[in-house]
Amino acid sequence: MTAFKEYKILHIVEGGCGTLLLGSSGLPLKKLEATLNEEAADGWQLVFQVIERKRFWLFWNREAVIVTLGRNG
Repeated sequence: MTAFKEYKILHIVEGGCGTLLLGSSGLPLKKLEATLNEEAADGWQLVFQVIERKRFWLFWNREAVIVTLGRNG
């Protein structure tokens, strides 16, 4: 296992309007891809990723991706 000197946490959430109108809108994969590409260009590496599902208002569920990035410099 590689130990990094710096860590960064990203929290990327499913859109609220789509959740309300459609019951679920899915994770913003293009946004996630663009964000990870930008971070990789700055030397960050993906360390860990988890998908979180939690209640949104009363009847809906909403997904989010929590990403941990690390780098040595």
